[in-house]
Amino acid sequence: MSTAIKPKHIGRNISRIRELRDMKQEALAIALGVSQQSISNLEGSENVDDEKLSRIAEALGVTPEAIKNFSEDAVFNIIGNTYNDDSSSIKNYNCTFNPLDKLLETFEENKKLYQQLIQAEKEKVALLEKLLDKK
Repeated sequence: MSTAIKPKHIGRNISRIRELRDMKQEALAIALGVSQQSISNLEGSENVDDEKLSRIAEALGVTPEAIKNFSEDAVFNIIGNTYNDDSSSIKNYNCTFNPLDKLLETFEENKKLYQQLIQAEKEKVALLEKLLDKK
């Protein structure tokens, strides 16, 4: 069973980036020299031509690629990993991994090493038993 990848909705991405920049549709419309209704229609569009996308990206202060590749999950991940609470002695700046995942990876690695060590000990015991049997 194949799962189709949902195409990016460029208009929705433009809308979310505009909102994150705290910019109203009217302000973007003025920057682009179009009506507010044009921006509303644009944000409802699934696709936007490259030339128009470049102008919009410039007005929003981002790259066209940032609009195309915008991900709500990535934004929340960045926000969640860059909090700054000066009252706390714990700081977390741009953490790119989950520490719990790293801990579990370490446990798995240790488990494999212990299994290898046990196997080596079993082989050593078997060799010693074989040598004792010969005497």
